[in-house]
Amino acid sequence: MSCPFCNPAPEDITAKNDLCYARYDIHPVSPGHLLVIPFRHVASYFDTTYDERMAIARLIDDCKALTEREYRPDGYNIGVNVGEAAGQLVMHVHVHFIPRYRGDTEHQGGGVRGVIPGKHE
Repeated sequence: MSCPFCNPAPEDITAKNDLCYARYDIHPVSPGHLLVIPFRHVASYFDTTYDERMAIARLIDDCKALTEREYRPDGYNIGVNVGEAAGQLVMHVHVHFIPRYRGDTEHQGGGVRGVIPGKHE
């Protein structure tokens, strides 16, 4: 099976630098949900190089600027699923950049701690 994140179509790239690109998630959890993805096929964040991690961090900053202009969110969640047990479905590392909006969920508290139901208190 081919990787959906390798060889992105130019029209799918929202922002990029030398080592990674951003695209909108095809199953967004909020308006403006982006994925930041290294061009090199590597499964885990922990397998990325230092340079790739720094390129991801720079692109996250670019995504914030773009999202502020386009969507004006009230906050953000930024996260990486590493491995099937953590919910990683595509084995090409990608960082979720998720804009958050006041009232977008019944219980805003807990943030990323809410990935395991009942543990965000």
